[in-house]
Amino acid sequence: MKNKLSQFLVDAKECLVKTVDLLSKDFDYVSILATDTDSTNYMVSKSITRVGEGMDSERGFAARVYNNDYYGEVSFDKLQSPEELSKMIKKEINENYKFYKENNFSMRKYSLIDEEEFVKDFSSDLEISLDEMSVQEKINYLTEIKDKMLKESDLVVSARAMYIETEVRKLFVSKKMCLNQAYTFTSVMAEADVQKDDDFRYDYKSVSRLGGLEVLKELDNIYKEVVHNAIELLGSELVKPGYYDLISAPDITGLLAHEAFGHGVEMDMFVKDRALAKDYVNKRVASDITTMHDGATAIGECSSYSFDDEGTLASDTVIIENGILRRGMADKLSAMSLGVKPTGNGKRESFRRKAYTRMTNTFFEGGKDSVDDMIRSIDYGFLLDGMNNGMEDPKNWGIQCTAMKAREIKDGKLTGKVFSPATLTGYVPDVLESISMVSGEIEMNGSGYCGKGYKEWVKTSTGGSYLKFKGRLS
Repeated sequence: MKNKLSQFLVDAKECLVKTVDLLSKDFDYVSILATDTDSTNYMVSKSITRVGEGMDSERGFAARVYNNDYYGEVSFDKLQSPEELSKMIKKEINENYKFYKENNFSMRKYSLIDEEEFVKDFSSDLEISLDEMSVQEKINYLTEIKDKMLKESDLVVSARAMYIETEVRKLFVSKKMCLNQAYTFTSVMAEADVQKDDDFRYDYKSVSRLGGLEVLKELDNIYKEVVHNAIELLGSELVKPGYYDLISAPDITGLLAHEAFGHGVEMDMFVKDRALAKDYVNKRVASDITTMHDGATAIGECSSYSFDDEGTLASDTVIIENGILRRGMADKLSAMSLGVKPTGNGKRESFRRKAYTRMTNTFFEGGKDSVDDMIRSIDYGFLLDGMNNGMEDPKNWGIQCTAMKAREIKDGKLTGKVFSPATLTGYVPDVLESISMVSGEIEMNGSGYCGKGYKEWVKTSTGGSYLKFKGRLS
């Protein structure tokens, strides 16, 4: 079935079109993004049952106009008549411009956005409507999963089952464009806490994708694995620091894609001279068998949309092609500053925030090797599994990625011994240029969010295949 367009946005469309027409008498470019997103979080634990509004929930508008070489924006959350709206927006823009000039604020100059005429409604598919189960039925199902985890082993002291459903509805209106989209993404997570004597450990697993209630039932497929993996960590030691042959599971591969090269090729960082990647376009940064993508159309996941928050149609950007850095991802204004085409990566945390260049679905392309062959090729090393956290330094290409588990490999076989946690550090090109084997199947996960520095949280997904490479663990 198809996602339904927002009736609120359908009803608001005529008012917004007229507002754009009125403002166009005073400004050379005018656009309005309207959002109507509903998100609900469900969580059941041993002691708490919680249902609440998700962080993506919003309803409001962001207007952008071209005013004397710069772009100004005004956000608002109430509709008025087109005459009142245009008057309010014009007043805010002119007052802000006057304030910036009087106080000698530095303002980057831009040329006029050039758009082609395009009108279209987009609606993604979902197998099972979110309304097929009541709120109570969803809570009951999560409670069953939580109880099953608690009964799986006497070592389980606490368990949580979570489910998030988000219906995204957006309308973009300018003088030449009118775009409407509706899509739904859902995610689930199971987490188990285990204890033996004084040793306390936990593990989790999540599943997410575009779709409806069909994703909720994925909890049946993962809860036993979560409990097993948590118990496996009991008694685990820290890895001896050193330089090893490594294999990354898809979640760690995704962490590498996101942290090692994702943030560093967000091209607003090129404009601000905060990314070393700016100087490496069309140069080698990885091995020949390494290809990396980002894009809302690159793969179907939680950050797959039809157009971004600036009205740019979504795309599939090949960032690294056979080891060569081809380009980064860009919002409209960053692309304009750099003389490149925008890639559909202009995303806002909400209608109240400005658009930045942000990642969408970021992943390494699959290859031709098998995981078994990778393991057999290693005399001593580790298979990294279970994403914990990561960070990078785009200016200097340093990286830090922490895995929940480092599974020992000895003489071409997994020994069954697990070390935890394990942190990969190093210089990004050194890590990527050492990639020597790539498995075929790609796995993605979009259960998390990405910040810009310490703020501006947006939905992203990451993933890829298994990679074999060399790196330093601690």
